[in-house]
Amino acid sequence: MRALSIGEIREATGGELLFGREDVRISYISIDSRDVKEGTLFVPLVGEKVDAHRFLEQVAEAGVQAVFTATNPTEAQQRALEAAGTAVIRVSDTLIALQALSAWHRNRLSLPLIGVTGSVGKTTTREMIAAALSAKYRVFKTKANHNSQIGVPLTLLDIEDEEIGVIEMGISRPGEMHIISELVRPSAAVVTNIGTAHLMELGSRENIRDEKLKIQDGMQKDAVLFRNADDALLLAGVLRADMISRTYGKAETADCRAEQVRLVNGCAEFTADIRGKRVEVKLGVPGEHQVWNALAALGVAEAYGVPLEGAASELANFKGYRHRQQIFVRDGVLVIDDSYNASPDSMRAALSILREMKDRRRIAVLGDMKELGSAETELHREIGAELAAAEGADCVFTLGELAGALAAAFREHCKAAYRPALKCFTKREELFAALKETVKPGDALLFKASNSMKFSELADYFSGQGERGEH
Repeated sequence: MRALSIGEIREATGGELLFGREDVRISYISIDSRDVKEGTLFVPLVGEKVDAHRFLEQVAEAGVQAVFTATNPTEAQQRALEAAGTAVIRVSDTLIALQALSAWHRNRLSLPLIGVTGSVGKTTTREMIAAALSAKYRVFKTKANHNSQIGVPLTLLDIEDEEIGVIEMGISRPGEMHIISELVRPSAAVVTNIGTAHLMELGSRENIRDEKLKIQDGMQKDAVLFRNADDALLLAGVLRADMISRTYGKAETADCRAEQVRLVNGCAEFTADIRGKRVEVKLGVPGEHQVWNALAALGVAEAYGVPLEGAASELANFKGYRHRQQIFVRDGVLVIDDSYNASPDSMRAALSILREMKDRRRIAVLGDMKELGSAETELHREIGAELAAAEGADCVFTLGELAGALAAAFREHCKAAYRPALKCFTKREELFAALKETVKPGDALLFKASNSMKFSELADYFSGQGERGEH
C-alpha cells in the first residue's frame, strides 16, 4: 500500500488521536494480532466470539506503529502502548473506520475498477479477467479471498500504481453488497450467475439475485454491467436505466458468445464472438463451465480496448487458482483439487470434470456443502441422485452428515448395472486412511467440499502440493 501518515488516517476516519505523532507513516494494515511488521496499523475488529481489542497490549509489545480503538484502553494496555510509542486513534467503530479509510483512498485513485460477483466462479472469473487485461495493462487484483466488507477495504488499500483493477465482491447477508459497492465504485461489473450459496442468510435465489445486483449501487452512469446470458433468473433482475447492459454465454442473443465448443483433454476450445469480433480460444483449465468465465474476461477486455488475440493468449496461459479446479498428476494419480469451497452448482461443475475422465478409475471424495439453509438435505440428495443418473464415478467417498444424505440418494438411484463402491465417513482421519489404501496409479481423484471440511489438506497430500504428513 501507499504509505499514509497518522494525520491522514485520522482525517480520513474522523478519529481522535489519543496519543502519538501525526507524522508517523503507515505502510501496512493488519486485522490479525499475530501479523505485525514495520509500519503496521492494527485494526481490532469486534467479532461474534472475539473482540480483538483484547490484543492491544500484545501488538504494542510486538512493535505496532498505530492502532484503532473503539474502547478505552485498560491501564495495562495504555502503559504498553505508550512505552512502545504507538499512535492510538479513537474511532466509534473499527470496521466502519477501516471502510472509511479505504473509501478515502479510493477517492484518490483514478484507475478503473471492475467488480466481480456471483454465486459460483467469482474467483476464477476474477483471475481470468485479470489475465485477459494483462495483455495491455498493469493489473491489480484481489488477493486470496478478500471479497467481504472486511476484505474489500483491505484490498482497496493495497492498490498502488496499477493501471486497472479487478475486485472480487462477495456477500453472505443482506446489505453487504451496497456497502462494498459504494467503496469500490466499479467502472464495470460482472455477475457470473445466481446459485444457492448463502440460502441460509438470504432465503431464496431471488433474494440472492437482488442482493448481487446491488453491485450497481456504487456504479456511475453509463457503467457497463456484464451478466450471464444463460442464467434466466439473473436476466430477470432489475437493472438501472442508466447502466450499459452486456451479456455473455452460449445464447444466440448474447453480446459475447461461444461457438463450436469442444473439450480437448478436459479443457474447452471454442470460437468467441465478442460483439462481432471473433477469436479462437484454448483454455488451460478444465471443465466446459470455464467457457462462461472466459467469455466474461474477453468481454471486459474488449470493453477496455485490449486486443482479443492478446487476451486469448493470456487465457491460454492461465492454469487456475489454488484449490479451485486445479489438476495435478502425481505418482500416476490424476488429482482434481476443487477443495476450496462448495455449493450445489460448483459441485455439479466439479463432478462434470471427473465424469469425463473415462479412461481412469474415477474416485469422488465429497463432503458437506454448508450455508444452504433449510433445503440443505434435499440439495445434497439432488446431487447424489444426479451423480447416480450420470454414472459419473466408480468410487464415492463421503465425509459428514450432509454428505451422508448425498450418499444415501446416490445409493438409491444407482441402476442395477451400475455398481460403484461407496464408503461414508464421519471422521476425516478415517477417510484419509481409507483413501491411502484405495488410491492407485491410474486413478482420477476429485476433492470437493465446503472449506470448513478441510479437504485442501487431503488434496495437497495426494497432489504433492503440500507437506506429506498426518491430516
